[in-house]
Amino acid sequence: MLHIQGQFAGQAGLAMYYQRWSAEKPCKAVLGLIHGLGSHSGWFAHFAQSLAAQGYWVYGYDLRGHGRSVGQRGYINRWSEFRDDLAAFHRLIQTENPTQPIFMLGHSLGGVIALDYALHYPHGLSGLITMAPAVGPVGIAPVKLAIGQILSQVWPRFTLNSGIAPDSGSHDGAIVTAYNTDPLRHSKGTARLVTEYLATTHFIQSQLQQLTLPILILHGSSDKVALPESSRYLFKELRSEDKEYREYAGAYHDLHNDSCAPKVTQDMVNWLERQINHQPRFCKLNDSQLALA
Repeated sequence: MLHIQGQFAGQAGLAMYYQRWSAEKPCKAVLGLIHGLGSHSGWFAHFAQSLAAQGYWVYGYDLRGHGRSVGQRGYINRWSEFRDDLAAFHRLIQTENPTQPIFMLGHSLGGVIALDYALHYPHGLSGLITMAPAVGPVGIAPVKLAIGQILSQVWPRFTLNSGIAPDSGSHDGAIVTAYNTDPLRHSKGTARLVTEYLATTHFIQSQLQQLTLPILILHGSSDKVALPESSRYLFKELRSEDKEYREYAGAYHDLHNDSCAPKVTQDMVNWLERQINHQPRFCKLNDSQLALA
């Protein structure tokens, strides 16, 4: 297994950390990874290694204000910073892999970033994967969201704890303990992030019929961070002819670090194989499958 680390310039030249996992075998396709609020790309290492071993190279980066990337924790001036950072990340992947299909995978907040990006810049993407995308009801107290909206214009950097419990991500006690002791993780959200996030989810919901890329949607039925209703709504409203939704019984928010991770990885590989082999398109909801032209 090969692992490299480096930096690229995000929006306004911000130093962004990234890493790549690859194997010494031909690359079938490339997956760009976007993590969620308070996390970082390192928490996808085992998952990325499993994909790389099957011929899928994985690039992950730390969002601004997260992990090893610079910036105030949990803060953005405007949502376009996330979008422009992802565009720079996408260009990096394209430069290093000019002939390979490129897919984007977004988890939680990263799912929102990926969906917004695909609506603005669908060209150069072969498909999209969202894992527990936070495009609907979330497990953050409404009062905290309300405070963020009130203060966004007068004190945009005001910071609150998100209130997301570490044990809401995984059933694995060792993972939860590691979450609690990881100095690169945080639970911070700022007033401006709240308003930019809410505006962006509203934009995504209003534009879903414009998203035609192949998409795989994954969610845990017991997710209390981004409620599964978000993904069910997403699947229902999308007009893509190639869409698939899988819900994992009893699974929590971090599917890549929960007990269902091997199943999630294999489902993802199966979907990627179908995409790169140009197999007939399907509209699939869990185990019922409808073939489309």
